[in-house]
Amino acid sequence: MQKQTKPLWIRHASQLVTLAGSSHQPRTGKQMEQLAIIEDGSVWLEDGRIRHVGTDREVAEACRGRLQEAEIIDASGKLVTPGLVDPHTHLVFAGSRENEFALRLKGATYMEIMRQGGGIHATTSATRRADRETLYAESKRRLDQFLLHGVTMVEAKSGYGLSLESELKQLEVAARLHQTHPVDLVSTFMGAHAAPPEYKDDPDRFVDYVIDVMIPEVARRKLAEFNDVFCERGVFTPEQSRRILEAGLRHGLLPKIHADEIEPYGGAELAAEIGAVSADHLLRASDEGIAMLAEAGVIAVLLPGTAFFLMAEAANGRKLIDAGVPVALSTDCNPGSSPTVSLPLIMNLGCLKMGMTPAEVLVAATINAAHAIRRGHEIGSIEVNKRADLVIFDVPNYMQLQYHYGVNHADTVIKSGVKVVEGGRLL
Repeated sequence: MQKQTKPLWIRHASQLVTLAGSSHQPRTGKQMEQLAIIEDGSVWLEDGRIRHVGTDREVAEACRGRLQEAEIIDASGKLVTPGLVDPHTHLVFAGSRENEFALRLKGATYMEIMRQGGGIHATTSATRRADRETLYAESKRRLDQFLLHGVTMVEAKSGYGLSLESELKQLEVAARLHQTHPVDLVSTFMGAHAAPPEYKDDPDRFVDYVIDVMIPEVARRKLAEFNDVFCERGVFTPEQSRRILEAGLRHGLLPKIHADEIEPYGGAELAAEIGAVSADHLLRASDEGIAMLAEAGVIAVLLPGTAFFLMAEAANGRKLIDAGVPVALSTDCNPGSSPTVSLPLIMNLGCLKMGMTPAEVLVAATINAAHAIRRGHEIGSIEVNKRADLVIFDVPNYMQLQYHYGVNHADTVIKSGVKVVEGGRLL
């Protein structure tokens, strides 16, 4: 990515959504309605950072004497927000599973398909066969589409290798994308996505393999920051999940968990007890689990696109927010249960399927999503000295972003102070 050689000055935004004051902790409850909007807003970007924020008159006065230096972006009639953040994806994989979509339309369930050798196992086979260049090319295409939709940072999980060699391959491809693509990647090790077929009769032996072989090597190579596990009946039990997450902690990998997606299974409770950064899915979380998440400050990463695609009832975002749980939103981009890269669509579904307001979903896809990957101090709001990751949407206010659902309104994307999308096209 080329460096911006002169300041960028975004002027006259119809609404500049700053989310100021959100850097130290995720927003909860009524705080998720507070957007800190500036009308006729202006932002001065320089050296990859946000240097001045305010009304157009305020920024012009602050930068008086330097105004001729800047490249000007006229945002009249447009909405400016922080760059969107996707805190839960399975970005790096090979193959496609559209045949399973047809099976589900005929009544097959996700777990039935998985038990018959489909699901995660089908993608594992394709990913194991794919070489690094193929994985890189397929994943880059997806990442390009994320960027075109206004996403400037993505969490990427492994979990389609389920062997040391193939898990390392996924994580190494993610590391290369982080180095070469404008979108920043944060990597999560998820060797415990499922027990592969060769361990189907002895899942505890696979858990030992994850703990004794995979986690130490991933940590030694510094290929991941987080450690995730699919805690679900028929996948990994709460006891197995605890062992895996505690092993990750011993090696410096912070815990995340796929929790209570298909039935109440103690995943939310485990997340709170172990101090997970986030508990994700939570379609069937118990009332006790929700209360424990709120008490522990664990972020709920909700994935309404997955429920939508699986034709299931979405997580109750309204209930979680009202209970004091900080909520973030994500695509869960993956080939089986949520093959989408449109975080704006996920925000639409947050409103339409989970009882969230337009303000809440914007918080959930920016500052709270940043906190869900431990980046809230750096991105997620438009504040002085934060990284200059911003999106200019071709709508006059944040309400229209959700009102015109299923549409990509991202016009211009700025990453670390550099224009990387303009007029809806990659630069």
